[in-house]
Amino acid sequence: MAKPVAEIVVFVTTPSEEEATRISRSLVEAGLVACANVLPKVRSIFRWEGKVTEEQESLIVLKTRSGLMKQLEKAIKKMHSYSVPEIIAIPIVQGSNEYLNWIRDVTSKELK
Repeated sequence: MAKPVAEIVVFVTTPSEEEATRISRSLVEAGLVACANVLPKVRSIFRWEGKVTEEQESLIVLKTRSGLMKQLEKAIKKMHSYSVPEIIAIPIVQGSNEYLNWIRDVTSKELK
């Protein structure tokens, strides 16, 4: 029987590097994520309100536990300037035990 997924990577786009940094710092300080990588200046092409749009955005890559996803989503939406922010998660299916243990150790203890 496969072990349930505990650790996840969450992707969030923002309109600016400043907003991405502010959100990332807040999430790490709150213990909702172990790490946040901010990748500035990504080119996003998407359909919005009936037309194809192209924008420069920043991408946040977050590492956390799946049990924190609901709290994480709520916190991001509270700080995010988009009406419909991208908040998507993918499971970490493999990784170094030391790194995965670190994610578990530094994220909020209450949901462990």
